[in-house]
Amino acid sequence: MEIKEYIKDNVLIFDGAMGTMLQKNGLQMGENPEIFGFNNPDILINIHKAYLEAGSNVVTTNTFGANELKLDKLGYTVEEIVDNAIYVAKKAIEKVDKSRPRYVALDIGPIGEMLEPMGTLSFDRAYEIFKRQAVQGEKSGANLIIIETMMDLYEAKAAVLAVKENTDLPIFCTMTFNEDGRSFTGCTPESMVATLGGLGVDAIGVNCSLGPKQLLPIVKNITKRATVPVIVQANAGLPNIVDGQAYYDVDEKEFYSGVVEFINAGARIIGGCCGTNPNFIKYISDNIKDIELHKIESYYKCVVCSPSKFIEIDKPIVMGERLNPTGRKSLKEALKNENIDYIIKLALEQINAGAEILNVNVGLPDIDEKIEMPKIIKEIQGIIDTPLQIDSSNIEALEQGLRYYNGRTIVNSVNGKEDSLEKILPIVKKYGSALVGLALDDNGIPETAEGRFEIAKKIVKRAQSYGIRKEDIFIDCLSLTVSAQQSEAMETIKAIKLVKEKLGVKTILGVSNISFGIPSRKHINNTYLNLALGAGLDLAIINPNEEGMVEAIDAFRVINNIDKGCNKYIDKYGKVSKDLIKSKSNNIESTLEEIVVRGLKEEARDKTIELLKESDANIILDEILIPSLDNVGKKYDSGEIFLPQLIQCAETVKASLNVIKEKLLQESTNNISKGKIIVATVKGDIHDIGKNIVKIMLENYGYEVIDLGKDVPIEKVVQKSKELDIKLVGLSALMTTTVKSMEDTIKALRDNNIDAKVFVGGAVLTEEYAKNIGADYYSKDAKSAIEIAQMRFKI
Repeated sequence: MEIKEYIKDNVLIFDGAMGTMLQKNGLQMGENPEIFGFNNPDILINIHKAYLEAGSNVVTTNTFGANELKLDKLGYTVEEIVDNAIYVAKKAIEKVDKSRPRYVALDIGPIGEMLEPMGTLSFDRAYEIFKRQAVQGEKSGANLIIIETMMDLYEAKAAVLAVKENTDLPIFCTMTFNEDGRSFTGCTPESMVATLGGLGVDAIGVNCSLGPKQLLPIVKNITKRATVPVIVQANAGLPNIVDGQAYYDVDEKEFYSGVVEFINAGARIIGGCCGTNPNFIKYISDNIKDIELHKIESYYKCVVCSPSKFIEIDKPIVMGERLNPTGRKSLKEALKNENIDYIIKLALEQINAGAEILNVNVGLPDIDEKIEMPKIIKEIQGIIDTPLQIDSSNIEALEQGLRYYNGRTIVNSVNGKEDSLEKILPIVKKYGSALVGLALDDNGIPETAEGRFEIAKKIVKRAQSYGIRKEDIFIDCLSLTVSAQQSEAMETIKAIKLVKEKLGVKTILGVSNISFGIPSRKHINNTYLNLALGAGLDLAIINPNEEGMVEAIDAFRVINNIDKGCNKYIDKYGKVSKDLIKSKSNNIESTLEEIVVRGLKEEARDKTIELLKESDANIILDEILIPSLDNVGKKYDSGEIFLPQLIQCAETVKASLNVIKEKLLQESTNNISKGKIIVATVKGDIHDIGKNIVKIMLENYGYEVIDLGKDVPIEKVVQKSKELDIKLVGLSALMTTTVKSMEDTIKALRDNNIDAKVFVGGAVLTEEYAKNIGADYYSKDAKSAIEIAQMRFKI
């Protein structure tokens, strides 16, 4: 039976932890698990066999880290490791009874490096790495591919596309979330479901990081939104590390109680992650027949999102129109000259004024849209978490924008022409985006509402034939300027009403088009917006800085009982001063503090040069840049911004610091280092995401950071610490198997009488574990690393 068929009426049971079992069978600290399995096939067969005999349906291959970045430097190829792992899994299946369906899942984990803009790994490079694994997985006979433990939505998207475009295998995908309901990079479960579900995965869910109790709220959030089966693979609680070994606090019985909760919430695929073993799987298998499966009512709503912000379009939404060069000379120049700071400022002004989605159009005769569209999208998403709409008449530009957009977007647009329908609808379906349909065809824009309605009906029907949901279709009934086509202004309003009532889809409108060519445009725009809202407009493409436009939508939400109890209206307008309301139509004041918070690197350089004419470098550093970073840190802690924005702000400070350093060098002044700090990922561990973030932040606070890299031998940490007279060492480890290496590194520093304090961090560590292994400090994030450095150097 095919696996997708089996899930329809059964709970599919995956196996449990691989790392836990490998450690019990001889895997040493720092040893590569995939290569250990390759060299010890009998051990691997026995582990798989134990899980199968316990009752699992799925064998997960020992290939979690089998990517070329990790294997090539060790003298092994992806192809041989993947092929052997699948061969071994099949051998294990041959050794057990055939009374239940058995499947081999090729396991693909994170690459171990951050993707742009947070890191240096490009989306395309990540795609190729995943493609190599997936292609070999299918060739070697895997039944499905599970992409798991993803912390970055963008990396998950690269992996899903690599599998989807190069194999015919079912795709299961899970991300890992913290107890606050967000991934390490700030992704929400809602954004994961909208984005990866839209891409067409066959199952979606969560694994690792937390025990059953902590995962349950996240699972419930996923199951109520997912339209595909939900997979959950929890840890056996939270780990305690003793002598380098992780011991978990949940037993089989308690774990099963959590599994029951998952299934009752709607999960249909169950397994175990860190700390689980065949006993856990057996307990599930023996008792799962007692659970009555019942249909879970999930709901589907149109969602657009970035990783950290999602918007359900179930009420009138404000879409900012100003990132469109048509009629905007300054934006045209900015696009031609690649003045990214100007584009970001324009985006920020709209968000500050109330835009909830931003329309992005880069169409100019003298630029290559298919190159500029993804470039501008990446730049905006590096700083701003507001969802975007991709607007272009160029099909190649649309596809490039969809491919590199991080989240779920809206495509603007398709129209009633056959060529447009045939070329654009498949792209929209492939990337799972929402869709704007323009009420025009080969004969142009009909003069009557009825004519536009007929085109809309054709677009909706064709879109649905591609599997695009009605909830995701927006019809633009097209507003034409009253200066030239006055008689058709109300036809648009009538058409909106027809589309809403008879087709049951959503509507979108570029409201400002109505007033081109006439004076006092804001009066016409405001009145027309109100008429369109009354007819059923869902997405209003407007200039949010124009007086009265956003206020009209806020008032509409109150009057139509959308803003319950007028709470949002009162919160917004009851506390805002008249000066602040007035200022929203003006450009944002560009102090250096604000430039840092907004992540505008070019502006930071220019502003610093300007300030250095009148202020001392140390004053700028201590009284402006450091407090600005502190403010950014507070915003990060409170959830106002997330990891991409934090890194962008840090890079902006670095741009300012570079100017200051150049100035000091010209004046022959000593460097402004506040102290030397070593950072390193310990021996055996190749994950350096957290370490790299800490490095950036420490440098921006004025510390000199010596980065020893990843998989660093103990003796190298000792040697460099002694050689450079280091007073503070930061050690990072992501895997439980390398915590012992961290402990041994600390011991070696002590044994060599090095007068350095040690702070440690990583996903598997807690403050208690840090003390147990002899560390002086525990750093849960980059902000706490700064506080530790300030304590050590008494700043």
